[in-house]
Amino acid sequence: MESLPSSPIHQRLLPAEQPLSKTTDHSGTYQIKATALPKIRNSGVTRKAFDEIPVSDSLPWNSRIQTHLRSGDIGNALLTYEQMLLRGVRVDMHTLPRVLAASRLLGDLSLGKQVHGHALKLGHCSDNYVISSLIEMYGILDGVESARWVFDKSPNRNPVSWTLLAKLYLAESKPKLAVDLFKKMVRFGVEVDSVALGTALVACGQLKSLRDGRHIHEVARKLGFEFDVLVSNALVRMYIDCRSFEDALTLFDRMPDKDVVMWTTIIQAHVKMGGFNESLKLLRQMSKEGISPDTLSVSSILPACGRMTASKCGKEMHGYLLRNGLDLNLKVQNALVDMYVKSGSFEYALKVFGRIEEKDAISWTVMVMGSSLHGQGGLGIDLFHGMEKERSIELDELTYGAALQACASSRMVEKGKHYFNRIREPKVAHCISMVSLLASSGLFEETSAFIEKWKLKRSPEALRVLLHGCRINQEVKLGKRVIEQLCELEPLNAENYVLLSNWYAHFEKWDMVHKYRQMILDMGLKPQRAYSWIEHRNKVHVFRTGDVSHPRSQGIYWELEQLMEKAGNLAKLDFSLHDVDEERECPIIGHSEMLAVSFGLVSKQSSGTIRVTKNHQMCRGCHAALKAISRLEEREIIVKDLRCFHHFKGGFCSCGDLC
Repeated sequence: MESLPSSPIHQRLLPAEQPLSKTTDHSGTYQIKATALPKIRNSGVTRKAFDEIPVSDSLPWNSRIQTHLRSGDIGNALLTYEQMLLRGVRVDMHTLPRVLAASRLLGDLSLGKQVHGHALKLGHCSDNYVISSLIEMYGILDGVESARWVFDKSPNRNPVSWTLLAKLYLAESKPKLAVDLFKKMVRFGVEVDSVALGTALVACGQLKSLRDGRHIHEVARKLGFEFDVLVSNALVRMYIDCRSFEDALTLFDRMPDKDVVMWTTIIQAHVKMGGFNESLKLLRQMSKEGISPDTLSVSSILPACGRMTASKCGKEMHGYLLRNGLDLNLKVQNALVDMYVKSGSFEYALKVFGRIEEKDAISWTVMVMGSSLHGQGGLGIDLFHGMEKERSIELDELTYGAALQACASSRMVEKGKHYFNRIREPKVAHCISMVSLLASSGLFEETSAFIEKWKLKRSPEALRVLLHGCRINQEVKLGKRVIEQLCELEPLNAENYVLLSNWYAHFEKWDMVHKYRQMILDMGLKPQRAYSWIEHRNKVHVFRTGDVSHPRSQGIYWELEQLMEKAGNLAKLDFSLHDVDEERECPIIGHSEMLAVSFGLVSKQSSGTIRVTKNHQMCRGCHAALKAISRLEEREIIVKDLRCFHHFKGGFCSCGDLC
């Protein structure tokens, strides 16, 4: 190694004082005295134990140091090194990396500097093992700039030291420097291995640099590493991180051998992009090809099962975990709870939650929010009280937000105010939850004052929850003013004009209805049509309003007509604040959720739960009809709309008619 310059970095690396001294033994060789090492004593290692180790051979001493390192006994590892120095045992290139590792694990930069001094005195600073150990020690304990100084001053730089420095750049969130280092490595003709390629690809993913990623892919192809397991996994991950999903899929399909990591990565990507059905197909294909899903694979697929139509698949994944004895760690258990909540199986979510021994903030928050979604705000508040008693859990904005939602879903006004006041800096989401709570409780003067105070007049989200409160409490006049404000704020949102059209239709002002219909056409806007869907025998059946295209339409409508006749007169239909135009002009039995429920009744076993999802909010007429049907058929019917899950059972709905 070159002589040490007196630069600022060098002054940080090796202190000015000289902690080392040297004497000459009878053979004329130099010995390093252990005057600079910290005094470490351990009664577990006696002088006799060291006396039994031959002084002439460094191998057993190095082995003893390594044994102590593996067991985490850093003190005895350093004590062994000290005894080596005191007894004149020759320190070699295998000793110093172990002692540098000890200083790194101990977090003792000063000790690492002293060992660096030993390496200089003994002439081992040109050894690759020592150089790599110095780079790692300085990089972790003193920063990557110190590691770079050692790297630059090293006479020998092997691929390990190059890659190690690149990893240190990544650890300090400097991916651009890691990529530049790799390019320099290639330019200088340094041997590139799979680890170097993988590290550079991770850097490209962090940078979102598709251009650099493709360049490194080409390097990997030329060197024959394209289908190396480590490199191919890194390539797929890089393409996903750079949002080039097609490249990732193309490479995935070309790979001759795919391990569980690769399958999991591509499944996660599908789930992240909303390709839930594709991710489930991949999981099945993975099993067919003899790759057993592990805990991470299954937990990655659980979000795809968090839908009503995939509830059966979610239960199968849970069963797979249990049958195969896979580790149900906290992350997996939380994912299971979340999946059951979102797929409509709230009772299963409660069971899994109850079996979690060490619950964290995520466990509690998911259940509190889940209670609100399923119309059980009171239970959500009880759970929140349980969370408050857990000293290990810190209540934050997210947990209080969940509590506010629970209060809103059950009209607990005073509790909601109490929790809102405990939030130091309320976000917009917290304020909207308070608007929802006050408006749904019919406290419109208070709601208006709150909106004024928190400057929410121009917040479409706040206005929509206010409109929902008007809908629940039949405040039609206020509702119209809110709709007009929404039209002003969102002039290109077709649903706002549909709301206004429905309001005028309720009061039979047909000229205004035609005016807004024509306005929607003239502006080229397309209101979203209402759809509902239900799963039956692994196939999803989709219905739209007034649908007669289904092969079993005749039986579906006949079933509904019979049920509606038995139900008798229902409440007067009110579409004044409804956001679907086509449903106002269609009889209740033609609404999409009614068709889906009827299909479920004529297709499923008599005791099974009917599960339907709708892309809009249910109208009040369908809500009343489904309550009656659940009583007549003695069946539970679950309908998930845009606001919550409606559990219809015995003539009642879990939402308490608040949704």
